[in-house]
Amino acid sequence: MSAVTFEGIVQAGHLLANVVTSTPLQYNYQLSEEYGCNLYLKREDLQVVRSYKLRGAYNMISNLSEEEQSRGVVCASAGNHAQGVAFACKNLGIKGTIFIPSTTPPQKIKRMQLFGKDMVKIVLTGDTYDDAFQTASSFCQDRGAVFVHPFDDVKVIEGQGTVGKEILDEAKFPIDYLFLPIGGGGLAAGISTYFSKISPQTHIIGTEPEGAPSMLTAIQKSSTVPLKDIDGFVDGAAVKRVGEIPFQICKESIKEMHLVPEGRICTTILDLYNNEGIVVEPAGAMTLAALSLYDREKIKGKNVICVVSGGNNDIMRTAEIKERSLLYEGLKHYFMVQFPQRPGALKDFVSKILGPNDDIAYFQFTKKNNRENGPAVVGVELKDPNDVHGLFKRMDEKRIKYNYLNDNLELLTLLM
Repeated sequence: MSAVTFEGIVQAGHLLANVVTSTPLQYNYQLSEEYGCNLYLKREDLQVVRSYKLRGAYNMISNLSEEEQSRGVVCASAGNHAQGVAFACKNLGIKGTIFIPSTTPPQKIKRMQLFGKDMVKIVLTGDTYDDAFQTASSFCQDRGAVFVHPFDDVKVIEGQGTVGKEILDEAKFPIDYLFLPIGGGGLAAGISTYFSKISPQTHIIGTEPEGAPSMLTAIQKSSTVPLKDIDGFVDGAAVKRVGEIPFQICKESIKEMHLVPEGRICTTILDLYNNEGIVVEPAGAMTLAALSLYDREKIKGKNVICVVSGGNNDIMRTAEIKERSLLYEGLKHYFMVQFPQRPGALKDFVSKILGPNDDIAYFQFTKKNNRENGPAVVGVELKDPNDVHGLFKRMDEKRIKYNYLNDNLELLTLLM
């Protein structure tokens, strides 16, 4: 098997020059002031398909032999990789088959159809990515088609590495810190390969979702072991097992690994939209979320770059993003409250228990189990996370019977 090389990334850069957008490296004034550093964002959310995935897919498919291209290509994905493959198939005139879970949102399917036109066939199968992957693998074996892996392929990684090439071509200053998102590891492997040649002094930090620490686990165990369970919320970076090729590169080139809570990622998504007018997907917000939790003294006065990997966010997820953010920031709290079955009980709760800035954001009675008390799920939204202490104190003083539900979100989900 050939290895990922600096020369391969340079060649990929030439090949992709008239295909992909050379995305901007933008200085961010507000966040630079907030974190006390010189912060630049590599805006891959402004790429043709709104993510870096096009680079790897196009480079890999372009390097297939004529005989391999004639057999057609296949991928399994419900997101950015599928759009990159679809775009490549249309531009290169190669037939492609894209297997996606049946749960894939219609807007993502429309994007694949938009980029692929009549050159791609989209097949819905199963309920998860793993289901789609298994069907795609069987299809390749039966038809002899070529599988385009989203991250564990040399040419894919070299294509992703062109993000690093563009950063260093544009940056006219030494780069002290580079924050990279890691899912399967292809992007981090490609960028870090290029940086190790041109800017070896740069301190590279890998970031992963807290609910899917696949690269950190692999580094700790010196092997790409599959995770049993993951939180799939950060769908662009939540993988059970990183690629073998990316792992071999990242274990040497990544200086630090940081896990980022999904709730913090949600807060970052909302902040970027409200303060910067930037729309990012969860994986695209991961590096900035990690930066917000990083030691400010280490980066003080330094040149820092965060790769914003994608902007394919589904607006239908906005409510979930806000909810996760509020829970993480300590601004929303759920209780199962036993209300006395008498007139005015709820009025008393509002007037005597809630603080002046507290608000009931959710209220749902459950079935009555006796004539004295009626349980209800109550969601209280705060302006200041410290206000929750007063809320607990007043409920205890008034001898309100309640169960706190934030520590048992699985139960909360069932109740709601």
